[in-house]
Amino acid sequence: MGSYTRAQVAALVDHTLLKPEATPADIEALAAEAADLGVFAICVSPSMAAIAEQSRSERQALAAVVGFPSGKHLSAIKAQEARLAAEAGAGEIDMVIDIGCALAGDVDAVRADIAAVRDAVPDAVLKVIVESAALLSLGDEETLLAACRAAEEAGADFVKTSTGFHPAGGASVRAVELMSGAVGGRLGVKASGGIRSAADAFAMLEAGATRLGLSGTRAVLDGIPD
Repeated sequence: MGSYTRAQVAALVDHTLLKPEATPADIEALAAEAADLGVFAICVSPSMAAIAEQSRSERQALAAVVGFPSGKHLSAIKAQEARLAAEAGAGEIDMVIDIGCALAGDVDAVRADIAAVRDAVPDAVLKVIVESAALLSLGDEETLLAACRAAEEAGADFVKTSTGFHPAGGASVRAVELMSGAVGGRLGVKASGGIRSAADAFAMLEAGATRLGLSGTRAVLDGIPD
């Protein structure tokens, strides 16, 4: 197992609940569990940002997703969704790119889409979900690298592997390695989707991840010695 302690891993976790059936009570429970686990942030749907803001401990940051999960929303809609989430208290925004544009090689469109959200929330931490498994399986490594470069050029703070909702899958060690190499330490790298054990978490961190998106956070942390 890796060299991280439970507390060190917890401090890198976005404790996440994005199920469409999530209720306000579920978000309140998420916030309470986040405080108990000592995670970095909670990550919720934008419609849940206000209740999450009311429920969260001051020790946890609040992230909201935008253009989720398909990324096929108009850029103006993504920008407004980000703005409203920020107004509700979200200090971090996790946006989904237009995956089809990336696969078609239209890097300018990908960059402009990200820039629209960046401009809407200039003070928020912006994480860009590139849906790495889809780009690698339907495109190639260069497709993924190009999306990461576009995110950096548009002013993102992080590149993020996955929504966790795409049938192509979630985070992989190879994707994290490629993404980490593309941004060269200038941006953070968030691994999310399918990370269900301490071994998975350590593998992503060793590959270059600087943040983890987890829904089963307690199970992951319980696998790490104190």
